[in-house]
Amino acid sequence: MTKKEKVQQIIGILEKLYPKTPIPLSHKDSYTLLVAVLLSGQSTDKSVNKVTPALFKLANTPEKMAKLSVAKIREIIKPVGLSPAKSKNIKAFSQILVKKHNSEVPQSFTELEALPGVGHKTASVVMSQAFGCAAFPIDTHIHRLAYRWGLSNGKNVTQTEKDLKRLFPKELWNKLHLQMIFFGREHCPARGHDIGKCPICSKFGRKNMSR
Repeated sequence: MTKKEKVQQIIGILEKLYPKTPIPLSHKDSYTLLVAVLLSGQSTDKSVNKVTPALFKLANTPEKMAKLSVAKIREIIKPVGLSPAKSKNIKAFSQILVKKHNSEVPQSFTELEALPGVGHKTASVVMSQAFGCAAFPIDTHIHRLAYRWGLSNGKNVTQTEKDLKRLFPKELWNKLHLQMIFFGREHCPARGHDIGKCPICSKFGRKNMSR
């Protein structure tokens, strides 16, 4: 089987299992999505969705968030972890959005990645899910799946992103990102993974499944 044929079969499996791909982070606009994505770093979407209602009740716009103290933000988001850094970054980028971007989330990778605490992965999620721009956000889970499925050598997330963008049609990137996240949670977890029962690893998985 060629890699192209394998890719087509993987697309078919993911589409059959996850024809609809709701965004797992609760939000109402690009700003609240940006905050939620930043909070999700080294945490779970479920944990983030537990704290954002209280946070957004107090501040759901850059103007309101910029007026909150770092201590208050940290108090609310503490359960998701890394709250000292995340609270400082949320306040800092909210202030920048007010001063430099007319309280709007910029629609470019360069401007997003210039914001405190916003890396390429966070910018990619916002660009794809808030603005519909083609992107393929790579987190540790997708990085792991790409290696397991023999789609990337697994050296780093940057290389994995290049490999997946090269292998999959651009018009599918945004949906595939979410489909892979859902698949990883349900069928291909980091621990306790049953290769024989995994719809994709059982067919295409590497012999060495240590990652």
